[in-house]
Amino acid sequence: MASRWQAALAGALTLVVTPIISVPAVVTNHIVRTSSFSLIASARAESTLFDARAALEQIPVKGRAPKTGYGRNQFGPQWSDVDRNGCDTRNDILKRDLTAVVFREKTRDCVVERGVLQDRYSGQIIEFQRGEKTSALVQIDHVVALSNAWQTGIFQSTLKVRTNFANDPLNLMAVKGLLNSQKGDGDAATWLPPNKAFRCEYVTRQIQVKVKYGLWVTKAEKEAMNRILQSAECVNHN
Repeated sequence: MASRWQAALAGALTLVVTPIISVPAVVTNHIVRTSSFSLIASARAESTLFDARAALEQIPVKGRAPKTGYGRNQFGPQWSDVDRNGCDTRNDILKRDLTAVVFREKTRDCVVERGVLQDRYSGQIIEFQRGEKTSALVQIDHVVALSNAWQTGIFQSTLKVRTNFANDPLNLMAVKGLLNSQKGDGDAATWLPPNKAFRCEYVTRQIQVKVKYGLWVTKAEKEAMNRILQSAECVNHN
């Protein structure tokens, strides 16, 4: 039976955190227009529907399970089109998180060729250009890393659930590639965004993901999350 936090989160995700955000200067086939995307918004600490500190207290605390059996293939094909909108998940997130987006011609506004990222991990502005040597400058991070999820309970789930997890917009964010590589499979106890102003939202998002998928946290992970949630930056967001 789902916990009350899982039920509350499900309701919040479907009813509240999908505002329409107007994104200016989207270019398709070299024609500039204004477009609106239905975005799954960031899980912000000031949300009245999700109390991160209370939810964290409801998450089980356990040690990490063994990595036995872990592999990227345990989460389905990379960047699946789970929402069946005709675009793979990577392009969906680029479309959501970038501004001044330019799409490749004849891809039905799917393949993102260029755009501008206001990177929340670093606070920097990064210009994205698709290409063999440039695409990696902007990467899609799993806020709760796949390996972390595997070792905190998702190994018990079905392949379908794990595929949804790997492609869930709540758990995905376009970020500076160097920081994504630096993070690796780290949890809140071993890695936090350099941009301190974003740490509250980052940890809150991790908690939301853990609640949604019934994952646990380690003792060190919980302690690190609590430190952020009790910090001045986080308290000022509430």
